[in-house]
Amino acid sequence: MTTTQRFLGAIAALMVAAATNAQPARSSTAAVTIVLVHGALIDGSSWRGVYDVLTRDGYRVRIVQQPLTGLAEDVAATKRVLDQQDGPVILVGHSYGGSIITVAGSDPKVKALVYVAALQPDVGETSGEVAPPMPPASNDLKPTEDGFVFLDPAKFAADFGADLPKAQAEFMARSQMPVSGAAFNAKLTAAAWRDKPSYAIIATQDRALNPEIARWMAKRAGSKVTVIKASHAVHISHPRDVARVIETAARAVK
Repeated sequence: MTTTQRFLGAIAALMVAAATNAQPARSSTAAVTIVLVHGALIDGSSWRGVYDVLTRDGYRVRIVQQPLTGLAEDVAATKRVLDQQDGPVILVGHSYGGSIITVAGSDPKVKALVYVAALQPDVGETSGEVAPPMPPASNDLKPTEDGFVFLDPAKFAADFGADLPKAQAEFMARSQMPVSGAAFNAKLTAAAWRDKPSYAIIATQDRALNPEIARWMAKRAGSKVTVIKASHAVHISHPRDVARVIETAARAVK
């Protein structure tokens, strides 16, 4: 064997070893599915920035498009997505989506919960009583004749997403999904955070969910807390920071 042949053989061996060593990390990342649940007044497209970061980092991501017609229906929509997964899941909820994942997270596939400026009620509590909307946002909520609630479009940017670009906030104000008022009066039948790891992101400039109440709920749940200077729409204005917390939860899955 010539010197050149030995050199090329050594290079080939190093490449094989490098590929072998890298494979477990890719497999570990691909084995975890992240399921994202949106909150009231918005839809699953609000997760686009977070989705882009997570998928670029190699994670499988699924987004729930729940109807916002009631807690039971929204939990059922989330469970449909969970039923399609064949491995461990990190379940993430924003705002009212926190109530949804608290119940749906009892699914054995769910290994951890991530609350993004989200409600964390306990069994027997309702979303409305544990974290009522803050003024002035509470005064800007408008009921419909059939029992749904939407946010005054003229006040949407200030109350929901003050740190979003003006054009984006205006579009969201005009494309918002009204939520059933009954969803906030339904008592939770399960609280997955009681026996599963949880993470909570507190948005310090939140005008929809009182940051102090959010801290209290996170402390009660024993959640690992990350604080971000942001509005209620923190997952839209700070997608990388939110994705980082989700990935931390995913990496902790055994």
